[in-house]
Amino acid sequence: MKILALDLGKYKSVGCDYERESGAHRFKAIGTTPAVLQRLVEETKPDRVVIEVCNIAGWVCDLFRGMGVEVQVANTSDDAWRWRKVKKKNDRCDALKAAQLSAVNQLREVHIPVIEVRQWRALIAYRQQLVRRRGKVKNHIRDLLLREGQILPRGAKCWTQLGLARLTTMAQPLSAVGLRELWRGELDMELRQLAAVQKEIDVIEEKLNAIGAADPRVQLLRTIPGVGPRLSEAIVALLDRPERFRKPSEVSAYIGMVPKELDSGETERRGRITRHGSRLVRSLLVEVAWAGLRYNPWVRETYQRISGGKKSRKKIAIVAVGRRLLVRCWAMLRDGTTWQWASTKAA
Repeated sequence: MKILALDLGKYKSVGCDYERESGAHRFKAIGTTPAVLQRLVEETKPDRVVIEVCNIAGWVCDLFRGMGVEVQVANTSDDAWRWRKVKKKNDRCDALKAAQLSAVNQLREVHIPVIEVRQWRALIAYRQQLVRRRGKVKNHIRDLLLREGQILPRGAKCWTQLGLARLTTMAQPLSAVGLRELWRGELDMELRQLAAVQKEIDVIEEKLNAIGAADPRVQLLRTIPGVGPRLSEAIVALLDRPERFRKPSEVSAYIGMVPKELDSGETERRGRITRHGSRLVRSLLVEVAWAGLRYNPWVRETYQRISGGKKSRKKIAIVAVGRRLLVRCWAMLRDGTTWQWASTKAA
């Protein structure tokens, strides 16, 4: 079996043409363009191509899959991939190691979905970036007014139409203020940035809502009390094909909501969650879990059972609720069923 392992770079890449039976290999430096990569595959005629997960892994996979070649995308965060106590590491070493791991079937793969799903994921992630940018602007406005001896109300009160109108009355163009009131010009610029970011978020959410309305899987998850469009679309886009997971523990591990296991001899201890996978989905699950304490009886009952009424277990319980909510979402997508739950408490 012939394996072509590629260490992809932004401009240049290194290919390793590897024979599994004999271990013979040779390297070739190439440019990272579709035409060059296609020509390399046509020349080497590999049975399998191995690449690392990276920003360009999507279109590279599309290229090779379109040529009818098996593609493996290596998860470089896996323990088998990490380099420890090595004195030599370069692109050739990376490509050779990928080929060798693939040859002995020790390569942990990453699922690369079709281009439509990848674009959907990217838009969801971009919206989250804009939300974080909006939060930074709001925090800067709070700090700016605090510096001038004015404290804004807590929570979202100051960002309502009435609150923004009050802030606008304090702002003035920077060119129209003197040295003693430069903060008013700074406030004016920040308010304009806030309005611009909010407008971009509204446009993206309108598009995401249209995509979600046309996807029955998103609508299926929205039958869960307290689960809105943002979490539903994030789970559907991330899991992509629910049938690729065999059991609930694989889904939890994929998102990084399982505890680290430290087992040595007679000592067995569990640590914090691994936090592998999508940070966005984990944060949305925890956010929805907190909100679900008011809107979802299942969330409330599960949280109370895990926390046992102890304040020290509040965060542990809410993360556990988020993990179980994820598993239920996966099961609903796998079976095509709506939300179903009956309380285990005695009537």
